[in-house]
Amino acid sequence: MKKNELLLSKKPLNVLEKIKENLERLNEKMEIMIEIQRHGKKELQAFPDASLDVMTLLSLPDHLRKTAMTICRCGRATAQEVSSQTKRARAVESAYLNQLVIMGYLKKERKGRKAYFYADREKQE
Repeated sequence: MKKNELLLSKKPLNVLEKIKENLERLNEKMEIMIEIQRHGKKELQAFPDASLDVMTLLSLPDHLRKTAMTICRCGRATAQEVSSQTKRARAVESAYLNQLVIMGYLKKERKGRKAYFYADREKQE
């Protein structure tokens, strides 16, 4: 009986966690829409500080979009710097950043032991 009560008490927490995740996804999408409005239809093709265009960002999975948008804001950053912005583990951000590099959206440059990631501005100009 106690086991059932424990399961029932966790269910509302799971529902709230799902609601929180959905709200975070909606917030990220709203940020994109605000950028589009802020820069008008002339600059709809791309963010002013990155080569990732709006349609590309919208087509990315949510986890990669969050990482890509952070690079758009920072310009150039390490996985540690991105993880401090996204509140995800550095190893997770490192994997996402490397995935974006493989996909051709970001470039990676090593300086000593640190790897810096940035948007490839020349690619879409």
